[in-house]
Amino acid sequence: MDTDELSNETYKAVIFTAEKFNHDLSLHFGCLARECDNEEEYLSKAEELIEECLEDDNIKVLMDDLFFENPPKEKVFRKVLSETQYNINEVKEIPIEKRTFEF
Repeated sequence: MDTDELSNETYKAVIFTAEKFNHDLSLHFGCLARECDNEEEYLSKAEELIEECLEDDNIKVLMDDLFFENPPKEKVFRKVLSETQYNINEVKEIPIEKRTFEF
C-alpha cells in the first residue's frame, strides 16, 4: 500500500509525528507502508518498529542506521517513539469505518 491509503488519523499519529521530530524517521515509517496490505497491518508493523527500537540494547547503532549516521539525542528519540506508540493506541480505538480517508 501507499501512505496515501492511510487514514488521516493514522498518518497524523505516525508519519506526521515522526516528521515533526526528524525527516529521516518519517521516511522509515513511510516505507513501512509498502510492506502492508491494509491500515491495521501498517499500525502493527509501526508498533513492531517502535518496540524494536525501544528494546534494542544497541540503540546507538540502531539510531546511526535510522538517522543515516546523524542521530538525535537518545532521550528525545525514546520520547518521540513513546508518543507515537501512544498515538497508535489512540487510533486503534477508532473503528476503521469512522476514520477519514482522502482516497
